[in-house]
Amino acid sequence: MEFFNPNSNVNFMGIRRYTVAISVILMLVSIVSLATRGLNFGLDFTGGSENDVTFAQPTEQRDIVLALDKAGLKDAMVNRFDTTNFAIRLRPSKGGASVAQQAGNGAGVDAQNARITAQVQKALADSGHPANVKPSVFVGPQVGKELATNGIVAVVVVLSGIMIYIAIRFEWRFAAATVLTEIHDVIITLGFFSVTGIEFDLTVLAAVLAVDGYSVNDTIVVFDRVRELFRSARKGSPLEILNRAVNNTLSRTIMTSLATMLTVVALFFFGGPTLHGFSTALIVGIIIGTLSSIFFACPMLHIFGVSKQDLMPKVRDEAELARRP
Repeated sequence: MEFFNPNSNVNFMGIRRYTVAISVILMLVSIVSLATRGLNFGLDFTGGSENDVTFAQPTEQRDIVLALDKAGLKDAMVNRFDTTNFAIRLRPSKGGASVAQQAGNGAGVDAQNARITAQVQKALADSGHPANVKPSVFVGPQVGKELATNGIVAVVVVLSGIMIYIAIRFEWRFAAATVLTEIHDVIITLGFFSVTGIEFDLTVLAAVLAVDGYSVNDTIVVFDRVRELFRSARKGSPLEILNRAVNNTLSRTIMTSLATMLTVVALFFFGGPTLHGFSTALIVGIIIGTLSSIFFACPMLHIFGVSKQDLMPKVRDEAELARRP
């Protein structure tokens, strides 16, 4: 099944200056937003307080979130164990002491715990969902400085490995274009979360890493077709070859993205608040990754000056071979 004729000749490369300019502008906006506004880190990064809650009757997770929002307890993380048992996590109040500071002050912790417990219990009771709320306890962030540092190192190692593999499997220009496309997709996805202020937690981080892998796969499919055409085509400029490769793989690119998007959209609408950020990151990442494989990756190859000679098998020097014993 094909949505687009693989032999079509849409001039994607003809608008490469505009598409690359738009990509650069989006990256700059994302970088500026990340530098000035930052990300709205969730409880996985900031820590906060946690209450175990037991309801007399089965209760929906969404009803609990709405009740807490109405009472002014915003951005609560509600984890469901069964139909009546939940854990509610709240981030530290703005301007208040940090979790570490509160943990070092016994009297302050007790007063803070009692206040949060009373707030949660009142919010649930006022919404018509009375519950037994256990005393609040402070919990530290799941993502500490050491884990964040290790994560950055891991990303750098992975990017380096990808560059080495693609440089060997294809050519160094392909490696550089692939990594630039990955960086493009990740920065714009993070910029979207920075601009919109949507909470950034561990599930969103996992989605961003998934987007990174998705982007590599999609880009490599296009680049593989580029290599085939460079080796098989008897005539045609590099620009024409790149444009033909995008057209040949366009149907596959769109079909893969749509099939993945169906699942992600279902998660967005039916997965509940816990998966809302995760599905949002995937939706944005898939859209950006699909567009970048069409409008950004091949223009980068052209900017780096890829040519037919770069991908042809190296011709042996017959004279040198003849001199060998």
